[in-house]
Amino acid sequence: MMKSVLLIGLGRYGRHIAMKLDELHHQVMAVDIEEKRVNAVLPYVTNAQIGDSTDEEFIESLGVRNFDLCIVAIGDNFQSSLETTSLLKELGASKVVARAARDVHAKFLLKNGADEVVYPEKQLAAWTAIRYTADHILDYVELDSEHAIFELTIPMKWIGKTVGQLDIRNKHNINIMAFKHEGKMDMNIKSTTKVPEHSTMLVLGNVKNIQKCFHI
Repeated sequence: MMKSVLLIGLGRYGRHIAMKLDELHHQVMAVDIEEKRVNAVLPYVTNAQIGDSTDEEFIESLGVRNFDLCIVAIGDNFQSSLETTSLLKELGASKVVARAARDVHAKFLLKNGADEVVYPEKQLAAWTAIRYTADHILDYVELDSEHAIFELTIPMKWIGKTVGQLDIRNKHNINIMAFKHEGKMDMNIKSTTKVPEHSTMLVLGNVKNIQKCFHI
Protein backbone atom coordinates (compact mmCIF):
# COMPACT_ATOMS: atom_id res chain seq x y z
CA MET A 1 0.00 0.00 0.00
CA MET A 2 1.46 3.34 -1.04
CA LYS A 3 2.04 5.81 1.79
CA SER A 4 2.78 9.51 1.89
CA VAL A 5 5.99 10.26 3.78
CA LEU A 6 7.51 13.52 4.98
CA LEU A 7 11.27 13.01 5.19
CA ILE A 8 13.25 15.70 7.03
CA GLY A 9 17.04 15.61 6.94
CA LEU A 10 18.80 14.55 3.75
CA GLY A 11 22.30 13.61 4.82
CA ARG A 12 23.65 10.16 3.91
CA TYR A 13 21.10 8.39 6.10
CA GLY A 14 18.16 10.45 4.87
CA ARG A 15 19.25 10.04 1.25
CA HIS A 16 19.36 6.25 1.61
CA ILE A 17 15.86 6.32 3.12
CA ALA A 18 14.62 8.41 0.17
CA MET A 19 16.10 5.94 -2.31
CA LYS A 20 14.51 2.96 -0.57
CA LEU A 21 11.12 4.67 -0.28
CA ASP A 22 11.31 5.36 -4.01
CA GLU A 23 12.00 1.66 -4.67
CA LEU A 24 8.92 0.83 -2.59
CA HIS A 25 6.82 3.31 -4.62
CA HIS A 26 5.85 5.60 -1.76
CA GLN A 27 5.16 9.31 -2.20
CA VAL A 28 7.88 11.34 -0.51
CA MET A 29 8.15 15.02 0.38
CA ALA A 30 11.83 15.65 1.22
CA VAL A 31 13.06 18.60 3.26
CA ASP A 32 16.50 19.91 4.18
CA ILE A 33 17.98 23.30 4.99
CA GLU A 34 20.80 22.76 2.45
CA GLU A 35 20.03 23.14 -1.25
CA LYS A 36 22.82 20.74 -2.25
CA ARG A 37 21.28 17.90 -0.25
CA VAL A 38 17.81 18.58 -1.61
CA ASN A 39 19.09 18.52 -5.19
CA ALA A 40 20.79 15.17 -4.56
CA VAL A 41 17.48 13.41 -3.75
CA LEU A 42 15.31 14.98 -6.45
CA PRO A 43 15.41 11.85 -8.66
CA TYR A 44 13.96 9.76 -5.83
CA VAL A 45 11.19 11.90 -4.33
CA THR A 46 7.80 13.25 -5.34
CA ASN A 47 8.44 16.76 -4.03
CA ALA A 48 11.25 18.55 -2.20
CA GLN A 49 11.67 21.83 -0.37
CA ILE A 50 14.57 23.78 1.05
CA GLY A 51 13.71 25.05 4.48
CA ASP A 52 14.36 25.18 8.21
CA SER A 53 12.42 22.39 9.91
CA THR A 54 12.54 24.25 13.25
CA ASP A 55 10.54 27.11 11.72
CA GLU A 56 6.94 26.56 12.76
CA GLU A 57 5.50 28.56 9.86
CA PHE A 58 7.50 26.56 7.32
CA ILE A 59 6.58 23.18 8.82
CA GLU A 60 2.93 24.16 9.08
CA SER A 61 2.94 25.10 5.37
CA LEU A 62 3.84 21.47 4.53
CA GLY A 63 0.53 20.19 5.92
CA VAL A 64 2.03 17.58 8.23
CA ARG A 65 -1.40 16.14 9.10
CA ASN A 66 -1.71 14.89 5.52
CA PHE A 67 1.28 12.53 5.75
CA ASP A 68 0.96 8.93 6.88
CA LEU A 69 4.46 9.06 8.29
CA CYS A 70 7.00 11.74 9.23
CA ILE A 71 10.65 10.70 9.47
CA VAL A 72 13.16 12.99 11.17
CA ALA A 73 16.52 11.82 9.82
CA ILE A 74 18.61 14.76 11.04
CA GLY A 75 21.87 13.35 12.35
CA ASP A 76 24.26 16.27 12.69
CA ASN A 77 22.25 18.62 14.93
CA PHE A 78 20.38 17.10 17.86
CA GLN A 79 18.78 20.39 18.88
CA SER A 80 17.20 20.73 15.42
CA SER A 81 16.10 17.10 15.50
CA LEU A 82 14.44 17.56 18.90
CA GLU A 83 12.72 20.82 17.94
CA THR A 84 11.53 19.38 14.62
CA THR A 85 10.15 16.25 16.29
CA SER A 86 8.28 18.28 18.90
CA LEU A 87 6.93 20.68 16.29
CA LEU A 88 5.64 17.89 14.05
CA LYS A 89 3.68 16.38 16.93
CA GLU A 90 2.31 19.75 18.01
CA LEU A 91 1.04 20.36 14.47
CA GLY A 92 -0.82 17.05 14.41
CA ALA A 93 1.52 14.60 12.65
CA SER A 94 -0.03 11.13 12.90
CA LYS A 95 3.24 9.21 13.28
CA VAL A 96 6.73 10.56 13.90
CA VAL A 97 9.85 8.39 13.68
CA ALA A 98 13.09 10.11 14.70
CA ARG A 99 16.74 9.20 14.38
CA ALA A 100 18.87 9.03 17.53
CA ALA A 101 22.65 9.01 17.77
CA ARG A 102 22.85 8.24 21.52
CA ASP A 103 20.75 6.57 24.19
CA VAL A 104 20.08 9.91 25.88
CA HIS A 105 18.91 11.35 22.54
CA ALA A 106 16.41 8.52 22.17
CA LYS A 107 14.93 9.25 25.61
CA PHE A 108 14.52 12.96 24.88
CA LEU A 109 13.02 12.33 21.44
CA LEU A 110 10.45 9.90 22.85
CA LYS A 111 9.50 12.40 25.56
CA ASN A 112 9.16 15.21 23.03
CA GLY A 113 6.88 13.78 20.39
CA ALA A 114 8.56 10.83 18.68
CA ASP A 115 6.32 7.78 18.42
CA GLU A 116 9.34 5.62 17.64
CA VAL A 117 13.10 6.10 17.55
CA VAL A 118 15.62 4.48 15.25
CA TYR A 119 19.24 4.22 16.32
CA PRO A 120 21.09 3.21 13.13
CA GLU A 121 24.64 3.26 14.51
CA LYS A 122 23.72 1.13 17.52
CA GLN A 123 21.61 -1.27 15.47
CA LEU A 124 24.32 -1.68 12.84
CA ALA A 125 26.96 -2.13 15.53
CA ALA A 126 24.99 -4.99 17.07
CA TRP A 127 24.48 -6.57 13.64
CA THR A 128 28.19 -6.29 12.80
CA ALA A 129 29.32 -7.75 16.12
CA ILE A 130 26.98 -10.73 15.87
CA ARG A 131 27.33 -11.29 12.11
CA TYR A 132 31.13 -11.31 11.95
CA THR A 133 32.09 -13.09 15.16
CA ALA A 134 30.31 -16.34 14.30
CA ASP A 135 31.11 -18.56 11.33
CA HIS A 136 27.54 -19.81 10.89
CA ILE A 137 25.68 -16.47 10.80
CA LEU A 138 25.01 -14.85 7.42
CA ASP A 139 22.42 -12.31 8.51
CA TYR A 140 20.64 -11.19 11.66
CA VAL A 141 17.49 -9.15 12.35
CA GLU A 142 16.75 -8.18 15.96
CA LEU A 143 13.02 -8.23 16.76
CA ASP A 144 13.28 -7.23 20.42
CA SER A 145 15.81 -7.58 23.25
CA GLU A 146 15.36 -11.37 23.34
CA HIS A 147 14.18 -12.52 19.89
CA ALA A 148 15.69 -12.39 16.42
CA ILE A 149 15.67 -13.91 12.96
CA PHE A 150 18.98 -15.48 11.91
CA GLU A 151 20.11 -16.62 8.49
CA LEU A 152 22.45 -19.53 9.15
CA THR A 153 24.48 -22.13 7.33
CA ILE A 154 22.84 -25.55 7.68
CA PRO A 155 24.66 -28.17 9.79
CA MET A 156 25.84 -30.98 7.50
CA LYS A 157 24.18 -33.65 9.64
CA TRP A 158 20.77 -32.00 9.06
CA ILE A 159 20.85 -32.22 5.25
CA GLY A 160 18.38 -34.74 3.86
CA LYS A 161 16.41 -34.99 7.10
CA THR A 162 12.87 -33.66 7.34
CA VAL A 163 11.92 -30.67 9.49
CA GLY A 164 9.77 -33.04 11.54
CA GLN A 165 12.73 -35.33 12.22
CA LEU A 166 14.85 -32.41 13.42
CA ASP A 167 12.01 -31.27 15.71
CA ILE A 168 13.88 -28.12 16.75
CA ARG A 169 10.62 -26.38 17.54
CA ASN A 170 9.91 -28.74 20.42
CA LYS A 171 13.53 -29.28 21.41
CA HIS A 172 14.68 -25.64 21.32
CA ASN A 173 11.52 -23.55 20.75
CA ILE A 174 12.93 -22.35 17.40
CA ASN A 175 10.91 -21.98 14.20
CA ILE A 176 12.38 -22.68 10.76
CA MET A 177 10.94 -19.85 8.65
CA ALA A 178 12.49 -20.58 5.25
CA PHE A 179 15.28 -22.18 3.24
CA LYS A 180 17.23 -19.93 0.89
CA HIS A 181 19.02 -21.03 -2.27
CA GLU A 182 20.77 -18.67 -4.70
CA GLY A 183 18.83 -15.70 -3.37
CA LYS A 184 15.42 -17.37 -3.61
CA MET A 185 13.41 -18.24 -0.51
CA ASP A 186 11.20 -21.25 0.03
CA MET A 187 8.83 -20.35 2.86
CA ASN A 188 6.51 -23.32 2.36
CA ILE A 189 7.91 -25.24 5.31
CA LYS A 190 6.11 -28.37 6.52
CA SER A 191 7.11 -31.20 8.84
CA THR A 192 7.74 -33.32 5.72
CA THR A 193 10.00 -30.72 4.08
CA LYS A 194 13.51 -32.08 3.58
CA VAL A 195 16.49 -29.92 4.49
CA PRO A 196 18.12 -29.07 1.15
CA GLU A 197 21.77 -29.02 0.13
CA HIS A 198 23.65 -25.87 -0.89
CA SER A 199 21.19 -23.66 0.99
CA THR A 200 20.93 -21.53 4.09
CA MET A 201 18.08 -21.40 6.59
CA LEU A 202 16.17 -18.63 8.32
CA VAL A 203 15.17 -19.34 11.89
CA LEU A 204 13.15 -17.34 14.40
CA GLY A 205 13.37 -17.64 18.15
CA ASN A 206 14.92 -16.61 21.42
CA VAL A 207 18.54 -15.55 20.76
CA LYS A 208 19.92 -17.71 23.58
CA ASN A 209 18.04 -20.77 22.29
CA ILE A 210 19.38 -20.22 18.77
CA GLN A 211 22.92 -19.75 20.07
CA LYS A 212 22.65 -22.97 22.06
CA CYS A 213 21.13 -24.99 19.21
CA PHE A 214 23.67 -23.87 16.60
CA HIS A 215 26.66 -23.58 18.97
CA ILE A 216 27.14 -19.93 18.10
